[in-house]
Amino acid sequence: MSAHVVASIDEVGVGQSKTVEIEGRSISVFNVNGEFYALRNVCPHQGAPVCSGSVGGMTVCREKNTGKLGEVEFIKKGEILRCPWHGWEFDIKTGKSIFDPDGCLVKTYKVTVGIMESEKALAQVETYPVTVNFNSIIVHT
Repeated sequence: MSAHVVASIDEVGVGQSKTVEIEGRSISVFNVNGEFYALRNVCPHQGAPVCSGSVGGMTVCREKNTGKLGEVEFIKKGEILRCPWHGWEFDIKTGKSIFDPDGCLVKTYKVTVGIMESEKALAQVETYPVTVNFNSIIVHT
């Protein structure tokens, strides 16, 4: 597994994303409420650049115990990615399709926030006091 520093955490604010090229693949990093997720920027439907689509939530109807129509609720705010070509929706956290979660998904990648070994080595060679901020977003492919 390879690791690639793609941005500092300051570059991808809450509700934002950044698309990068890694090993010939277009991959987008999303910040969902301070947690980072990476998705392959290809819709499984017809190959659209899915990560350039809109991000929002979804509306569900919760059943009540009365047997009547339930309450409408907006959930997963900032967690649902909608493909710009045909509106297919995917959960950013899992890559799974909202319509067919077991049969259709966007490739996801492990994301960590921290210091890569090469950055640690650079930090260790310093021989005088220095303040260094290592807030890198790292995508593992």
